Amino acid sequence: MSLLVDDKTHQDPQGQIGGDHRIPDQSRAARTRSFDVDAFGIPTGREEEWRFTPVDRLGGVFSDAATDDRDGDPAADFAVRAPEGVSTSTLAPGQAPRGTVLVPEDRGAAVASANTAEALHVKIAAEAELSEPARVDIAGKGAGRRSNAHVVLEAGAHSKALVILDHTGAADHTGNLEVLVGDGANLTVVSLQRWDDEALHLAQHEALVGRDATYKHIAVSIGGGIVRMNSNVRYAGPGGDATLLGVYFSDAGQHLEHRSFVDHNAPRCTSQVTYKGALQGETARTVWVGDVLIRAEAEGIDTYELNRNLVLTDGARADSVPNLEIETGDIEGAGHASSTGRFDDEQLFYLMSRGITEDQARRLVVRGFFADIIAKIGVPEVVDTLMEAIEEELSLTMGAQPARDDA
Repeated sequence: MSLLVDDKTHQDPQGQIGGDHRIPDQSRAARTRSFDVDAFGIPTGREEEWRFTPVDRLGGVFSDAATDDRDGDPAADFAVRAPEGVSTSTLAPGQAPRGTVLVPEDRGAAVASANTAEALHVKIAAEAELSEPARVDIAGKGAGRRSNAHVVLEAGAHSKALVILDHTGAADHTGNLEVLVGDGANLTVVSLQRWDDEALHLAQHEALVGRDATYKHIAVSIGGGIVRMNSNVRYAGPGGDATLLGVYFSDAGQHLEHRSFVDHNAPRCTSQVTYKGALQGETARTVWVGDVLIRAEAEGIDTYELNRNLVLTDGARADSVPNLEIETGDIEGAGHASSTGRFDDEQLFYLMSRGITEDQARRLVVRGFFADIIAKIGVPEVVDTLMEAIEEELSLTMGAQPARDDA
């Protein structure tokens, strides 16, 4: 018999921050998974896994239609940079390793799989240590145009690599990422969502972590009208370590939704999930749902998940729902925490009393909020991009602040 735990989010006392919570009625592992698009109905928003998502704004993303290709002009351009030690090829549906790790768990992922005739296969050679990142750049070429993608990333045994997926421009994009981490490998995957405001992006990222392998997945969402990412992990043997990190900054009109599922299906594995986000603007919205399943055979595992949200202006809403499902008591540790709070005026007052201007004080507080997770990311190229984006967002926030009455 399994134990289901749903930890409620801290709510602001003035009730401006979201807090809809419920106990799951079945195991997270029981969710439908299929390559058949028809196995999934078009979401209405009443389904448990879609209840936070503004499905009425997703338009044709759920239609079982091929990629928008207008006389050889695709909806998105793909550019691949493969340094020494990396090879690229394509995989048809059913051609291994495509489909051996990722089986779609919602209609968006099924549509992406069904309409990607040739998946991009990025393979890192066994024992290779990349001297520079491998990159897959996806550039949308117009709001409302349909784009699908399926990328298979395979890290050979005892290899070490950093792979960056960068999404820019605008499109109605459904994208799958299938990751195989070989035994003893050390793989970091960064997914940057730097879309224009009109873009829609549904994604499923699925990883299988080998024996004694290390996997880090970093999601950075700072653009797009709607971004909804499912980042999932399971293990191919004991000793695997998975770290899922996420940073997001939502403006008015943006809906940024991140879901993670760590399936502890092997003994003596570890996982650490940490997501942090900031919100500003009347209709800014973020969602984080973190699921961890500890199966009966997953003895000696250690897991923890954390979500923190900082609300900078009135009217923004953050939902945070961590869940633990435990089927064995023989574990090293399992825990979770989440909180959502307003900008701390006491911190602001303290800094200003030391002669720091209000604008600079606000920047310091926000930078401090993100500091620990930025340190965990540890990828200079990503950190620099992220900090530039945060600075730009803060400049908008500062300009929107009303003048203070110090009289």
